[in-house]
Amino acid sequence: MLTASYAKINLFLELLSELPDGYHEVNTVFCGIDLFDSIKYSLTKSPSIIVWASVAELNGKDNLIYKVASYLQKEFNVASGVEIRLTKRIPIASGLGGGSSNAANAIMMLDRLWQLDLSPKERHEIAARFGSDINFFLEGGSALGENRGERISLWDDILLDNILLVNPGIEISAGTAYGAVEIPSPGEAKLFDPQDPVATMFNRLEPGIRSLYPLVDDLLDQLAEFGAKKSMLSGSGPTCFGIFDSEEALAKCQSHFQKLGYFTHNTRTLSRREYQKCFQS
Repeated sequence: MLTASYAKINLFLELLSELPDGYHEVNTVFCGIDLFDSIKYSLTKSPSIIVWASVAELNGKDNLIYKVASYLQKEFNVASGVEIRLTKRIPIASGLGGGSSNAANAIMMLDRLWQLDLSPKERHEIAARFGSDINFFLEGGSALGENRGERISLWDDILLDNILLVNPGIEISAGTAYGAVEIPSPGEAKLFDPQDPVATMFNRLEPGIRSLYPLVDDLLDQLAEFGAKKSMLSGSGPTCFGIFDSEEALAKCQSHFQKLGYFTHNTRTLSRREYQKCFQS
């Protein structure tokens, strides 16, 4: 089976408190976008789990796909193995959820291939074991994420186009991003309005990252200078995105960043129906 493993952007990310386990309680809005990795699954008679990736550092047992497959095989006493080939298009550690998307894709597709007959509740419980964003990628579309982000409430689709992703190729660890943030006082937390998404988009991590990483600060300023009606950091970055009124303005901005050698992608948000097709191959 050949499937698409879609990326996401966060239209909103507010921090509410620090949890006892060291994570942060968040209020975040996820939207799936049309950028995707390709993953091919092939059953094998041998019980081995083999993961091949187009990016060398993702080959091996540290890949979330491998961890999910190994867990499912042991937990449900699966006799057969699987060979999984991953073609990466989503930049690694970019704030676009590529690894989490791959993990969710593995849960869904191995459930089918190995005939595990998992319930939606079981799939979500498994997803929460491996990361905070994975639960969203089981559903797609647009959704509210709460607690660590793993508690998902499905929303009506928020459909936006003319979105330009720009990744400058630097690394920003989640620890650095969250360590530089100031949690708002009770009553001062921002709110998101799904009826007016562009006007209420917000990322609490952005000010701290902009102060620590001048490259990100400059990138966001340039998106605005090229006419983005809203520019923002996605998740903990370093990918930023701008929303434009026209394809022409977006194309000029994209050309500028391509000349600088940055990763760029012209994207749009996906409906949940579009997103779910990735599990129906």
